[in-house]
Amino acid sequence: MKAPVTKILFGLCMAFASFSFAQTNTQNLKSIAQNANESDDHKILFAAVKATNLDDILEESGPFTVFAPSDAAFQKFSQEKIEELINASDKTELKSLLTYHIVAGQLTASKILRAMCQGNGKASFTTVQGKKLVAHLDGYDIVLTDPMGNTARITTADLNLKNGVVHEIDSVILPTQM
Repeated sequence: MKAPVTKILFGLCMAFASFSFAQTNTQNLKSIAQNANESDDHKILFAAVKATNLDDILEESGPFTVFAPSDAAFQKFSQEKIEELINASDKTELKSLLTYHIVAGQLTASKILRAMCQGNGKASFTTVQGKKLVAHLDGYDIVLTDPMGNTARITTADLNLKNGVVHEIDSVILPTQM
């Protein structure tokens, strides 16, 4: 017999809330921009970040939480569309897409789970772009839902960097229809 979702969610929240994390020496950590540049799985993301000049912000400012689509996620979205956005003379749409994947502050997976506990299984976060992103659990996975109803699973959580945290996601999420 399956336990009710709220009991499972409560149990996960309590487990994550009870962890204590050691302080990390941030001097030796990479920035979000450096990490994206050096990642073999985020070449498309870094090209888009560089095209919009967000690399300087992701290098120096923060803290930020980045929900980083992998190259496979961008290809699933549309390799042609992302190339069109990167090569466009007006980068407004690309910047809107990228900033929808960024939340101000450092949201670790445990903080996202705690927010879901307080929100009866769902948590809403305002992105740097200005629109809401909703998180919920599907089994043991944290799933993000955009205003269009598209979903993305966090496949790798809590890459802690000197100016934030990165969670790799398996799909591109959209602030508006593209």
